[in-house]
Amino acid sequence: MPLLHYLDQGQGRPLVILHGLFGTLDNWQSLARRWATEAGLRVISVDLRNHGRSFHSAEHTYALMAQDVLDLFDHLQLSQETTLMGHSMGGKVAMRLALDHPERLARLIVVDIAPRFSDMEHQDDILAGLHAVNLAAITNRQEADAALAQYVGNLGTRQFLLKNLYRRDDNSFAWRINLEVLAAQLPAVGEETTGKAPFLKPTLFIRGGKSDYITAEDKLHGIPALFPHSQVATVVDAGHWVHAERPEEIFEMVKAFALS
Repeated sequence: MPLLHYLDQGQGRPLVILHGLFGTLDNWQSLARRWATEAGLRVISVDLRNHGRSFHSAEHTYALMAQDVLDLFDHLQLSQETTLMGHSMGGKVAMRLALDHPERLARLIVVDIAPRFSDMEHQDDILAGLHAVNLAAITNRQEADAALAQYVGNLGTRQFLLKNLYRRDDNSFAWRINLEVLAAQLPAVGEETTGKAPFLKPTLFIRGGKSDYITAEDKLHGIPALFPHSQVATVVDAGHWVHAERPEEIFEMVKAFALS
């Protein structure tokens, strides 16, 4: 497989950032720049397969996505001092890599996702909305937004999704995400994370106080079983996109943990 698309900035201990479903490395750029310039970290932001500017593939499993990231670790010759952080789907990729290759990391950060199985039905409206955008007919982003709005009422969510829309050289519109494959492989995105042995290094789970992606049951049982040296920090007034809603708190939490 080709190498994942990435952005490498700053110097110091490596921090690798993995975005969530339908996201790109751009979602983390404001914070990534600050961790590189203000926290003295080397920050590598990554586009996962079938997302952003990375390659498209008919396969979209956590085992393959974790291997893609491991290949990037090898390419960049990242040290064992690396902190790996992932949000949502990216968090499950990060957990998979940490459980399979604990020797490659110093610490792990998982943002608003638990290891358990996730029912992906809540993505149905988003997929319907993305499919409703007639790429051959639209002439501007406003028309795409209007089509998407029939299914996705939240403006912030639509703006996030429309970051995937771009103009080709011939001026026609296209998606950067591999929409058909992601729709077909959606059940695999909800898969439970398991491991032959727990990850014994420091792990930080960050949850949004208004989000149900990490439950009390997860904190009591699911997370400690696989990540016994973990802590769960709650950002009280935030939903699933914690980093977008409370960037200052996330900046400080990640900086302190990555430098610990």
